[in-house]
Order: sequence, then structure tokens, then C-alpha cells
Amino acid sequence: MALLGRDDPFPEQLNRVVVAGACGAGKSTVAAAVATELGFPYVELDSLYHGPGWVPRPSFESDVADLAESAQWVTEWQYQLARPVLAARADLLVFLDLPRWLAVSRVVRRTVKRMLLRTELWEGCREPPLRKLFTDRDHIIRWAWRTYPEHEPRVRDLMRQQPALPIVWFKTRRDVKIWLIRLSR
Repeated sequence: MALLGRDDPFPEQLNRVVVAGACGAGKSTVAAAVATELGFPYVELDSLYHGPGWVPRPSFESDVADLAESAQWVTEWQYQLARPVLAARADLLVFLDLPRWLAVSRVVRRTVKRMLLRTELWEGCREPPLRKLFTDRDHIIRWAWRTYPEHEPRVRDLMRQQPALPIVWFKTRRDVKIWLIRLSR
């Protein structure tokens, strides 16, 4: 098992990085920061997945395959279809195993902000009215709460399936910040 801590050396070969974690853990933020530090392209998987009206894009599977075959990239480790393809090509997985209260509170804040500002996300998609929280089982806030417990077992399964894949496992925001500072040196 290649489990790393924040102070461990970085893998010698570091061209493809996936960032895992619950909704609101900071996957996109950390992935973008890692990409900037390494000088690699950052590809936001949500932008590949969501088409107009929140309908999945038909090209998602082939887009993920193309991404995985690229020489260098940083992205999030999400979507059932994408996870095995990305993990098979990754040189490092960063797992943001932050507390549930933190992840869900981030989702609430960003969702309300996006809703109030009518922020366009992907392909013209916007957050639905807040009342949908009570009527839509898959509203992002409910989704974040319900799916939070799935992430640790998923990473543990990956550790068994791909024991040579280095995984950096973070439990605190402080450790993530320290690791990113080390990466920038």
C-alpha cells in the first residue's frame, strides 16, 4: 500500500493526479491548485459531464478516455464511469477526507450563493430554486449529505485494487495547505 502523508516525498513520476473526496471537500479547488503548481492542465469533470439542462453529455465517456490518455492532467475523481478509467492512469490520488460538517456546510454556502447570483455553471446550467431541496431527493445539498459516507470505502477499495498507486490521505484543511505549500517549492 502506497499511503503517503503530507510530509512524505512526492512520487518521482507525477504527470496525472486525481483528487477524491465528498461533495464540498474541495476537490476542484485543490485540483486547480495542484495543476497550477505542476504546470499541468486542470480538467473539471463536471464540465465534461453536464450538458444543457443538467443532462449528461453523450460524449462524457469518450471525453474521459481522451483525458486519461493525455500525458499530463489533474482532475477530480468522481462519476462512477470515470473513476476506474482515471485511477488506472493516475500517478497520484489525493483524498480529501475532511469532516462531513465542513463538506456539507461548504455545499450549502456555495449553492445558496450560486442560486442568489444566478451563476451559470456548465452549458447554461444554474442552481435550482432552494425549495427544490425539499422536493428533489438528488438536490446537491441532500446528495452531499447522503453520499458522504461512500467516499472512504471507495478509496479503500482502490487501495486494494491498485496497491502501487500512491495515495495522499488528508483529514484536515491544515494538512492540505501544508502539502500544497510543499508542492510549490
